[in-house]
Amino acid sequence: METIKHLLPADIEKNSFLIIKEELKKMQIKIPEEVEPVVMRVIHTTADFDYVSSLCFSENALSIGINALKNGAAIVTDTNMALAGINKSALKKLGCNSYCFMADEDVAKKASALGMTRAAVSMQKAVQLNEKIIFAIGNAPTALVEICSLIEQGFRPELVVGVPVGFVNVVAAKEMLMKTNVPFIVNRGRKGGSNVAAAICNALLYCGGGRA
Repeated sequence: METIKHLLPADIEKNSFLIIKEELKKMQIKIPEEVEPVVMRVIHTTADFDYVSSLCFSENALSIGINALKNGAAIVTDTNMALAGINKSALKKLGCNSYCFMADEDVAKKASALGMTRAAVSMQKAVQLNEKIIFAIGNAPTALVEICSLIEQGFRPELVVGVPVGFVNVVAAKEMLMKTNVPFIVNRGRKGGSNVAAAICNALLYCGGGRA
């Protein structure tokens, strides 16, 4: 039986990362340095080492995302849960905004009228922002499909974090995103979630200097 350790809050995360590194060492796994901050934080959030092999990154995705945040890019999520999980102090330090339009009345009305999901309509609303955008999708594959459609129409987000979780259209939507010409961070397969999307955003924010 594991012994309870009494640690200060600041030490819990530090010890968690040390444990993760030790587990990876035992498994003889070396995470590429350029993606290590994201992979480590996702493992820390999920306690799932499968993300070592399933997370996929377009070329220079981390540096592109970090630079975008340093230049004030906004983060748009597909759930309020993901929005809540993004570190607001880090956002403020970098001068970035974050949005989720899922609960907006105009989004609900338009989705009902057009027979679309609110997630898809939320993405349409997001492109009307007068800001550079990083999308963080952790729940709705229809949001990813709509982003791909918007990309085909000429919209270019700074980065798309595509990690929806589930069984219907999830894998296909992720594969569709990876065929676009925009920077992406995707988790192949069914796993993902709002917590994973938020963790990836936090990793980028911290790398960009958003954490004290």
